[in-house]
Amino acid sequence: MVSGGSDGSSFSDKSIGSLTTNCKIGVLGGIGPEATGIFYRRTIERIQKEGLVDGNTDFPQIIINSIPAPELTGEEVTDEDLSSYRGGLRELDSFGVDFIVMVCNTIHLYRDRLQEEVRAPILDLRNEVKKALERRDSRSTLVLGTEKTVKEGLYSFRDIDTRSPSDKEVKELCEAVNKYNKGVGKEQQIEKVRSVTRKYLENGPECVVAGCTEFALMLEGEDIPMLNTIDVLVDATVERFSSGSHPKT
Repeated sequence: MVSGGSDGSSFSDKSIGSLTTNCKIGVLGGIGPEATGIFYRRTIERIQKEGLVDGNTDFPQIIINSIPAPELTGEEVTDEDLSSYRGGLRELDSFGVDFIVMVCNTIHLYRDRLQEEVRAPILDLRNEVKKALERRDSRSTLVLGTEKTVKEGLYSFRDIDTRSPSDKEVKELCEAVNKYNKGVGKEQQIEKVRSVTRKYLENGPECVVAGCTEFALMLEGEDIPMLNTIDVLVDATVERFSSGSHPKT
């Protein structure tokens, strides 16, 4: 069984950084579907921009498993809630993928537990966010996330002052995410997130961590210092793809 911790340690059976030209990437998506589509498009665009392919046969095989899983926006997440995620990961693993990307933030609270279910290494978003903040030299952040993400400190790091909205506001933001995913009053939901974000930015956080892929979508294009976790996933995925043996690497 492969294992890997949130400290970025390497995996024992299959290293993410030793892929071949027929790289096979598994994507656990549908959580939500729009963010998954954005992740896929930006990954392809980045591969093209980096000049990592000479032709269509040089692209990685990308298997997207868009699962109809329950939202993890509530305060409690049960084993039953996670069952769809386990099943989706096992399906991807059965294709023999080289590594798996989970296009969701909250699910990474359970990454180590889920890693025990599959052989393919699962990309560690917490560790990738930490590295991205270090590159920015961010000393204070505002974390927008689900109740579990905020409460359990998924993106709380030593030496970084981490702030978050009030409990009441976090619940309201999660409700906005759920409605946004259903296509209910999307502009209204975006305005709710925008309003809370700007309120807290007045108190000085250097960076807003979009700790839910929907927040990354809803705040895109806003004039705020945001760390977009969809882009963090894209960066990490392309980095691992390009570390293999490719025509132009």
